[in-house]
Amino acid sequence: MVHNFAKEYLDMIQAGDEIVSQKVKSVYERECAWMDNPPADFPFYFDPERGNRHIEFIERFCKLSQGKFAGQNIKLEPFQKAKIQMVFGWVEKDTHFRRFREVDDLRGRKCGKSTETAAVEWDAALNDNEMGAQIYCTANKKDQAKIIFNECVNMMKHSPALKAVAKKRQSDIYIDLSYIMALAADSSTLDGLNTHFFSLDEFHEQRTSKLYDVMLQSQSSRDQPLAWLISTNGFVREGFFDDRYSYCENVAVWNKGYEDYRLLPLIYELDKREEWEAPECWGKANPGLGKIKKISTLSENVAKAHRDRSFLPTLLTKDFNLKENTTQSWLTANDAINKTVVDMEFLRNSYAIGGCDLSSTTDLTCATLVIRKPGNPNFYVLQKYFIPESKIKTQDNKNKQEGAYRKWKEDGWVQVNDGATVDFHNVTEWFAYMVREYNIRPLWIGYDAALSGYWREEMDSYGFDMEKIRQGPFTWTYPFKELAGLFEEHRVIYQNNPVLLWCLFNTGVKCLN
Repeated sequence: MVHNFAKEYLDMIQAGDEIVSQKVKSVYERECAWMDNPPADFPFYFDPERGNRHIEFIERFCKLSQGKFAGQNIKLEPFQKAKIQMVFGWVEKDTHFRRFREVDDLRGRKCGKSTETAAVEWDAALNDNEMGAQIYCTANKKDQAKIIFNECVNMMKHSPALKAVAKKRQSDIYIDLSYIMALAADSSTLDGLNTHFFSLDEFHEQRTSKLYDVMLQSQSSRDQPLAWLISTNGFVREGFFDDRYSYCENVAVWNKGYEDYRLLPLIYELDKREEWEAPECWGKANPGLGKIKKISTLSENVAKAHRDRSFLPTLLTKDFNLKENTTQSWLTANDAINKTVVDMEFLRNSYAIGGCDLSSTTDLTCATLVIRKPGNPNFYVLQKYFIPESKIKTQDNKNKQEGAYRKWKEDGWVQVNDGATVDFHNVTEWFAYMVREYNIRPLWIGYDAALSGYWREEMDSYGFDMEKIRQGPFTWTYPFKELAGLFEEHRVIYQNNPVLLWCLFNTGVKCLN
């Protein structure tokens, strides 16, 4: 009898024996339903025996390399068997090549991601019938990329079977014209690759999609390439991780427009923030809890977070895969995030209070309008950001992005000016545009006199009433406290502006007493 581990895992989930997030449950319910009742003209079929061959290889030839179980065979947990069987068991009807081209797996730390990935890389090198397979362990930095690569090396040292067919060279593992190699975003060149399989470890550290994009493009000549992304959540906001997470969660619940049959998204996380205090929910973010990851260690971390609230963001982010901000941040992630968007027709014909933060040289300049509606408790915020092209080029050259400026430009949130400075005339024109297009009229516009220069005179000539605001602790303290309360109550509606959200995540608090 051929085991269908995916269906067995779903049975455990539905019986309450395996505790998973709603997103993971949705994926397995859909995938298992397709096995018996596929959609009309479905171009794929599920072959459990084909998927099982890869499980059998891993459990027979791949060894654990650390701790008291070093040298023993890997024994995959039900969630791992279900995942691997689905990845390798779903195939195209016409070609019999793999259906899935990408796997995005988010789970809490110390839940076996690295060991599992190293085993899958050995499997891909030896069992995919791909001559000259190039397999890369990638990450933001070389030290991180080497974690999985070194695990591959150690597996070989403990396995006579792997050692018999492979050789460790200076920079790779050579396997009959194929190889496994560590590669990082900061490598000198990423050109000329012909990738069959790549893992991207802890991709929450990626500020941009550059490494991911290059690796995907390098797979274009392979018949059944596979991208294998693994990570916990992280503290880098409004970058590659948040973009990828948003896409994956939409695919997981099969929202309209996100019907991606080539992606397997597995998001192990708490469904609600308050579940971090409910031990019966911890398994949602930590598959294999009690077998791979120790319950006692997680319990100690939770107890520490109760005693020391500065540790709570780390616990929520790394153990429970929730989006959180750092302990030094002004707002929590839960307070800062507000995805509410109102139609501009609702805001048309309104009075507003304006504000502008002008940059001295190459920083972001921000123009803001705040609108209130009679009988409505919310504050509606409209913004436009401005940045010089030279700032973006400098960040590109350093391979370090402060923000996703180019994407924000494409989406209309940021206006990029030619040259090395922001043209403040564009700021004036934005305020004038909001009056002409939507009849949103600022009663007055606050500004910092230190950097205004000629801009104040230009705004006067346009008929705007300008109000000088001195910036410092005296003028900031009370407004910041009041504003924090408004964010906590989610009464600040900022049209889901990703630039403002990024700024909120990067706003810290400094106390003078």
